Amino acid sequence: MGYTIGQAAKKVGLSVYTLRYYEKEGLLPFVERTESGIRSYKDSDFDWLGMIGCLKNTGMNIHEIRDFVAWCMEGDVTLPTRIRLFYSQKKAVKEKIREFEGYLKKIDYKIEYYAQEMRRAGMDIPEDDSEETR
Repeated sequence: MGYTIGQAAKKVGLSVYTLRYYEKEGLLPFVERTESGIRSYKDSDFDWLGMIGCLKNTGMNIHEIRDFVAWCMEGDVTLPTRIRLFYSQKKAVKEKIREFEGYLKKIDYKIEYYAQEMRRAGMDIPEDDSEETR
C-alpha cells in the first residue's frame, strides 16, 4: 500500500516539512514516486524512517545519517563501514547516559535536601509523580 507524504508524516509523528527536508538532504532515496511525481511511501520505508529517527535522536548529525543511508544503498560492501559507525554511535550514547546519570544524582541530592528541610519545618512533602514512581 502506498502512503502520501501527509499520511506518512502522521504515521511516524513528523511534519510534512520534516519529511521533505529529509528527502532534500538525501536521507530518503528509497521513497518512490507515482507516475505523476507524487511521493508514495511503502510500509518498509517506515523502518528506514524509524532508524533515521533513532540516529537523529541519539545525536547523529544529518550528514552522518546521509552517509549511512548512502552506504546502505551501496550494499553489503559497506557493512564494515556501517558497523564502525554504529560502534561509534553506541559509544556516544553511553557517554550521554553517563552524563545524564550524573545529572540525575544531583537532582536526587536536591530532592533529598529539600525533603529533609521540609521535614524539619513540619511541612508535608509532595508526592513524587515522576514516571518512575507510577
